[in-house]
Amino acid sequence: MSDSMSAPWHIGVIGGTGLAGGIGLEDEQEIAISSPFGEPSGPVRTGWLAGVRFTFLSRHGRGHHRSPDTVNYRANIDALKRCGVTDVLAVSAIGSLREEIAPGAFITVDQLIDRTTSRANSFFGPGFVGHVSLADPACPRLSGLVASACRQAGAQVHEGGCYIAIEGPQFSTRAESRLYRQWGADVIGMTAMPEARLVREAELPYALLGMVTDWDAWREAEAGVEVSEIMAVMEKNASLAKETVRAFAENLPKEREPSPIDTALDHALVTDPEARDPEVVSRLDAVAGRVLSR
Repeated sequence: MSDSMSAPWHIGVIGGTGLAGGIGLEDEQEIAISSPFGEPSGPVRTGWLAGVRFTFLSRHGRGHHRSPDTVNYRANIDALKRCGVTDVLAVSAIGSLREEIAPGAFITVDQLIDRTTSRANSFFGPGFVGHVSLADPACPRLSGLVASACRQAGAQVHEGGCYIAIEGPQFSTRAESRLYRQWGADVIGMTAMPEARLVREAELPYALLGMVTDWDAWREAEAGVEVSEIMAVMEKNASLAKETVRAFAENLPKEREPSPIDTALDHALVTDPEARDPEVVSRLDAVAGRVLSR
């Protein structure tokens, strides 16, 4: 198939352990996927929803046993690519840095600031260098479809916003929270980076639907963030998240038209073919297989 032809959708969903449960997947299967980048967070659950193939991966693993700073993001994205997904929808709990973005609302993020410090953030490196464009990390087509589905599900949704990704696993200090507001960040979380970077290197359009669970720490009159409060909001809105995914599946165009992101590696690889480390190249058979096979 040429890069310019339309094709079926296959949506990869990265979210909480329970997002796929009870969502109504047909012909559902649980499959363990191995990756040359290590162990993914867990097996995938794949099936059909409204005639569209969906593959779910729990970011933190079954029972939420991986903290944000210990998730193997490279293995997760590589696993989804090996499953044949065409696009990735990430669903995440986030904190608000803006008065108008209240807990209980949803937001489709379109910009990111990366404050993570210890995570492997690229499939490329010594032996095979690649530089993808990340000016616009979220896919506007996918984000628009998700926002529309969110409204259809009955949720309040803000379209567009800047997400700052912190290392964690601790929440922000009040000073940090105020600083991030000054930088122009609208919401805060711990998982969008390097996830968005790796999805782009894998030539997969990415949309991030954030579920706002708290105000972070910038409101002086309120206590700091507590996990119990976050979990309470997440449980309350879990059905809305599932309804959004269902509406998203129902509203997808019958055929997936090509995206510019599908060819993100066309001009990104800078190491001469004869100088590429064969071991690194072998690990990229899924992520960069389209360009390596030429």
